[in-house]
Amino acid sequence: MSLQAVAAPACVEHRLELARSAPPLLAMGAWFKNTVCLAEGRRAWVSHTVGDLFQAEACLAHEATARELLRALAAMDGKPLAIAHDLHPDLHSTRFAAQLAAELGIAAIGVQHHHAHIAAIAAEHGVAGPLLGLALDGVGLGSDGQAWGGELLKVDGANFERLGHLRPLALPGGDRAARDPWRMAAAVLFDLGRGDEIAARFADQPGAGIVGAMLAKGLNSPRTSSMGRVFDAAAGLLGICPRMEFEAQAAIALEQQATAYIETHGWPAPLDGGWQIDDKGQLDLLPLLGALSSATDTGYGAALFHATLVAALLQWVLRAAETSGTERLACGGGCFFNRLLRAGMVEKVAATGLELFMPRQLLPGDTAISLGQAWVAMHKLES
Repeated sequence: MSLQAVAAPACVEHRLELARSAPPLLAMGAWFKNTVCLAEGRRAWVSHTVGDLFQAEACLAHEATARELLRALAAMDGKPLAIAHDLHPDLHSTRFAAQLAAELGIAAIGVQHHHAHIAAIAAEHGVAGPLLGLALDGVGLGSDGQAWGGELLKVDGANFERLGHLRPLALPGGDRAARDPWRMAAAVLFDLGRGDEIAARFADQPGAGIVGAMLAKGLNSPRTSSMGRVFDAAAGLLGICPRMEFEAQAAIALEQQATAYIETHGWPAPLDGGWQIDDKGQLDLLPLLGALSSATDTGYGAALFHATLVAALLQWVLRAAETSGTERLACGGGCFFNRLLRAGMVEKVAATGLELFMPRQLLPGDTAISLGQAWVAMHKLES
C-alpha cells in the first residue's frame, strides 16, 4: 500500500503527484515557516506550516508533525530510507532529523537551502535534468559555510553548481541588521566609500556612529549575498521603514511605494549602468543602490529599484544560460512573493525563449523547502 492509496493524516496540507517514484523519505524543512514532507512512490505529503523554529511551540509542533507522518507510513508497513534536513547544524529541524535517524537506524541527508528551493519547483513541475535556478531570499547556510540568499544555481537532481551570487553586503551587528534596514543602508554607503556619511545620515538611529566604526574595523559585520538584505538596503536608503516590526516589512513597504508610482506613471526605464556582472558570475547592484541614496522621490526610487533589478536579473540569467547551455529557469525563494519582481521576470523571460518554471501549488518561500529536500534526497539515494 502506498500514500497514493490512503487518506492523508490531519497534519497534511498539500498532496502532490510526483513525476517519478520516490523511496519512503521524510524531509524536515527549514527554520522559518517550517513544514515537514513525507514522500513515497508517486506521492508527496507536505504538512501545514508549524511556525518558525526559534519558538518552543513551533519546535514541539514540528516534532509532533514528523512523528505523525512516520506513524502514517508505519501503518502501511513502511519505514523511511532516509531523513533529509537543512545543512545548518544548529536548526532544531536538523537536530531532530539526526535524533530520528539514529532512532530508526537510517541515514540523515543534508540539503543546501537554495538547492532545496529550486528542487521544490522541479518536483512540482516534474522537471528532469538540469535547469537554472534563481533563488532569492533572506538567508540560508551555503555549502561554504557563509550566509547565502541571492544565488544563481545550476540544479540537476542531487547536484547543484553555484554559477553566481550577489555581491555580498556587510551585516553590521549581525542578525540585528536583518531587523534594521538603516543598518543595511549604512553598509551600502560604506562599500561606496561614503562611510563618513553614516553618523549624520542616520543621526536619529541609536548607535549610528558605532555602526560606522564597526564597518570600518570589520567588527561583527559578517557578509551575506542575501537579496532580502538588498531590498532592506534599498528601503533604508530611501528612508522607507528604517526599522522593522515584522518580517519583510521593509520589502513590503518598498513594493507598495513602487506599485503606487507605477500605477500612476508606468514603469520607469532601468537605471543605465545600474549593475555589473563580473567574470565569476557576481552580480553587483551597488551602482543602483548608490543612485537611490540621493533619490528625492521615494515612489520613483522604489519603482526604479524594481525595474533595474528585473533587468539585471534577466541579463544575469541569460549569460548563465549561454555559458551553461541550460535553457530552463526556475525562480524560487521568499523574494518572489514580491508581485512586481515576479511579474517582471515572467514578462521579460517570456521574450527570451527560456522555459520558465514558477512555484505553482506551493508558495515560493520556505514552506516549500521540505519538498525540495525530499526531491534532492530521492536523487541522492538513486545515485
